[in-house]
Amino acid sequence: MKSKQVIICDDEEAIRESIAISLNKDGYKTFTCKNGKEAITTLNKNHIDLIIMDVMMPGEDGLKTVARIRETSDVPIIFLSAKTELNDKLSGLSIGGDDYMTKPFEMLELKARISSIIKRSVSTDEKKQKKIYKSGNLKVNLDTKIVTLRNKPIKLTPIEYKILLFFIKNPGKVLSSNDIYKEVWNESEAYNIENTIAVHIRHIREKIEKDSREPKYIRVVWGIGYKMEAL
Repeated sequence: MKSKQVIICDDEEAIRESIAISLNKDGYKTFTCKNGKEAITTLNKNHIDLIIMDVMMPGEDGLKTVARIRETSDVPIIFLSAKTELNDKLSGLSIGGDDYMTKPFEMLELKARISSIIKRSVSTDEKKQKKIYKSGNLKVNLDTKIVTLRNKPIKLTPIEYKILLFFIKNPGKVLSSNDIYKEVWNESEAYNIENTIAVHIRHIREKIEKDSREPKYIRVVWGIGYKMEAL
């Protein structure tokens, strides 16, 4: 498994190094930064899984730095601060922080919070990914119900959309006409629906295939049904 990458941004070298040493022992890859500018530069050059951000730093403080980061990134952020007032914590969370710890802190608690936030973030990313299905240059977005081919929208009827979605959710799986009918029309087996399904699939092919006579995406499995190639 690839190591999770963490930025540690604090103007106190002792704090940066102690957190880095502890996280490195647990398998994290760490980047230490002494100010917000360095943190943003590091974030832009690497895939970062979490940022530990000190609030009180000379120049641009942690709050202003996080406000800039939130313009382009939703990377999880834990604030560290000597300030213990509730209003200070609320300011940090409202500006875009995911958690807030006051100094001095226990390293075990910090690591527990890091682990929890990263796991939650990964779970959220996986759920987001499931809302977009891809096959080659074809993409279906469940949120917008927009189908694109090479990033250009394709106009489908509601039935065509449901059929294509069923295929793209089941790449490489052979789907019979009855399978498609049950999924799309939400009804039990119907008599002689093969021709109806064939017509809809022909129309879909005309919209997504470069050559509908030599289909790349949806192919016939003779005597059984159809399948979408896992591209």
